[in-house]
Amino acid sequence: MKDQILQIAEKENLFQGNNALSTAKNTALATSKSLDIPTTKDEEWKFTNLSSLLKNNYTLPTKSSISLNEVFVEGLKSNYVVIVNGEFSTELSSFATKHIVVKSLKQAITENSDLVAKYYSQYLNNEKEVFSAYNTAFANDGIFIHVPKGKIEEAELTVYIVNDSSQADTFSLTRNLIVAEAGSIAKVVTIPVTIGANKSFQNIVNEIYVGTEANLEFNILQNDSSSASQVNTTQVSIQNSSVFTGNTISLKGDIIRNNMNLVLDGEHIEGNMNALYLLDDKTHVDNHTIADHKYPNCVSNELYKGIVDGSSRGVFNGKIYVRAGAQKTNAFQQNNNVVLSDNATINTKPQLEIWADDVSCSHGATIGQLDPEALFFLRSRGINPQRAKAMLTQAFANEVTEKLTIEALKNHVLELIENRLG
Repeated sequence: MKDQILQIAEKENLFQGNNALSTAKNTALATSKSLDIPTTKDEEWKFTNLSSLLKNNYTLPTKSSISLNEVFVEGLKSNYVVIVNGEFSTELSSFATKHIVVKSLKQAITENSDLVAKYYSQYLNNEKEVFSAYNTAFANDGIFIHVPKGKIEEAELTVYIVNDSSQADTFSLTRNLIVAEAGSIAKVVTIPVTIGANKSFQNIVNEIYVGTEANLEFNILQNDSSSASQVNTTQVSIQNSSVFTGNTISLKGDIIRNNMNLVLDGEHIEGNMNALYLLDDKTHVDNHTIADHKYPNCVSNELYKGIVDGSSRGVFNGKIYVRAGAQKTNAFQQNNNVVLSDNATINTKPQLEIWADDVSCSHGATIGQLDPEALFFLRSRGINPQRAKAMLTQAFANEVTEKLTIEALKNHVLELIENRLG
């Protein structure tokens, strides 16, 4: 895979010019050449084996002709942008935002060069994260979203990130940059999706800046084909008195790695991370999270819930850092899991590192089965075993789905869960 990725550099003029963007790309290129694809010997990838992906003969992205009916989510098709094989598609996108700027990242690099250079690759850990380094060096397009100071966007924006593997095994890179300035409010939904039966691999990086007293909700819905894999990294810098909420729903795919990293880079910040992974067949989802408290008087809330069936595997590794001087920190992390099959697997590792003494922090993880007494109660009321199991599973998931504030997204997720549970 590494050689295939490096071939992209020969096809794109990504490193021309003497500016902050080309400097970031050249630096990441040099770094990516020195980093190896992680193996299970790496602690951060201990439970996620990428060897099956490395065997695939991926081709580089090509122009594609797709039908929007193949990717649309009912209720989320009135204000949307479409990215196909890493390239923003003007022809397929349709949006009419009142206050926010939406354009391709490639276009923004030219038209908003100062703003892009200010935030592009400023917070990623490219020195250690090989997929972030690859993305920084080689991703040539994606979406740029700019919410100006004090603006409130009432309609959510949906970003469909499409990988077309209908002709061959396909690898693509997408880079999204979201800048929500002081006092602004917005909601974004991203939906990675694959068209075609061949193997698909997406490397997606979302860089997000949340300015002072801003409020941003960022949602990821993963319900892809069983031959589609992705590494999805979301890096968020949150400023004073602002609120960020990240919701991740993972339902189907091959191998999925989600990195949700929050840096609470000011005081009086609220950072929220919620996730539901409802897995069956052989789907593998690995959620890694970071809540990095750098200053006093901040709150982070993290709730990740997993339900695994079939031969699926769910992995959770959550880290909370409370830096020296970050007094009056409140940080809460919980990972709860239900195992429905003897062949399903859960690996969970909550972590807490504190260098301050006046804090309130807690973390925990549970792994169990559905409550037999509750099942018996439902059975005694005449409910058949399959329906009783589905009702309890759905009740377990509801704590996360209730946190979805976009009604169309919530209704779609609930419908997918109901169909899955039968």
